[in-house]
Amino acid sequence: MDGRKASELEENNKELAGKENKKEKEKKSVGREILEWVLTLLVAVVAALLIRSFIFEPVRVDGASMNDTLTDGDIMFVSKWDYNSVWLCFPWQTDEAKESSARLASGLGEPQRFDVVVCRYPNRGDTNFVKRIVGLPGDSIYIKEGYLYVNGEKYEEEYINDEYRVKGGSNGWTFRSEEDPYVVPEGCYFVMGDHRNNSNDSRAQGAITRDMIVGHVRFVFWPLNTWRGIQ
Repeated sequence: MDGRKASELEENNKELAGKENKKEKEKKSVGREILEWVLTLLVAVVAALLIRSFIFEPVRVDGASMNDTLTDGDIMFVSKWDYNSVWLCFPWQTDEAKESSARLASGLGEPQRFDVVVCRYPNRGDTNFVKRIVGLPGDSIYIKEGYLYVNGEKYEEEYINDEYRVKGGSNGWTFRSEEDPYVVPEGCYFVMGDHRNNSNDSRAQGAITRDMIVGHVRFVFWPLNTWRGIQ
């Protein structure tokens, strides 16, 4: 083999090696780009979950139990910053499995009387309900002539439409009396809907534990023309 042929062969080998190196770089570049996209999406999902669990969550009202404070179809801003409860469960689990999952109660404070909250009930899994806290741990509660009494004090609750006031019960549920008030157990909260004649609440479910409260309703932001704070 003369020098010219050897040189041509060497050039061809270099050209082939260069093409192979280029293809390898392209493969690595595509693989790296896919990995970066996957990591970006993963970070976004984790960030969204953290925001939803510990900062805020939009929740849609379904039903009339909080009329006229909230109406069917309203979308609420639910704060998790002041207090919340995170259920460490998955959507595909049974209600029983969800309720037996680990829970993390967090936030800067504790629920207060008359806060409007998103909560859950026993045997209903992670189904959300929106209600108003009317009784704190240790409170005694009853209704008389449509008005709420807590620890013997009558509350006018001006946010309640008089047509929705219940006189003795709701949907057939009797609700104690001055002589036999309901005493909220320690570590529990008593919740009721503002539409007292049409609300599935603690009168039927009993008081709920702190870890059943998943957020504090602050305001309605949709529809835009009904934007308002929650009393």
